[in-house]
Amino acid sequence: MMVTKSSGQKVANLSIALFLILNLIGCEAFVRKFTRKPKEADRQEEMVIAPQEYKNTLSHEEQYRQYFTFWKAWQDELLTAMDVTIEQTNNKKQIDCANEALKNLMSMKPLLNSGAQKKLDPYLSRSIDLRDALERDYYGLNVSLNRQEARRLRKDILQNFSFPDIKKDLL
Repeated sequence: MMVTKSSGQKVANLSIALFLILNLIGCEAFVRKFTRKPKEADRQEEMVIAPQEYKNTLSHEEQYRQYFTFWKAWQDELLTAMDVTIEQTNNKKQIDCANEALKNLMSMKPLLNSGAQKKLDPYLSRSIDLRDALERDYYGLNVSLNRQEARRLRKDILQNFSFPDIKKDLL
């Protein structure tokens, strides 16, 4: 008489046999995963002792043209920011545009001779006054007056300090 094994015993015997086979063969990936790897030697990083400085290679004429173009772009951006309705007014944007336009005007000044610098001074003070007025006008109540002043300032500077007019006064 033959003794038959139940299906549970067959599964248990099969899983034990499989476990023993895998244990004897070993799982290389599993072993590799948990073995310590030796630390890599510290790499020597190249130190920068003296950073190299690149000097401005633009001529005074090119610098003036560049600053004038930047000033004009920021002044136009300021006027665009002021042309919106009172509900859409963004005071921070207006102040930022006025600061950038003023910064470029100030950068133009050292490139001019003393006579042209004196001619530029009133426009610089008007730009500073406009920026200060924008900073005080937090709620945009005087936006129309500030817009008029910005337009007048743009027109006057374009008329008196565009490159063909100021070419003879560059250093």
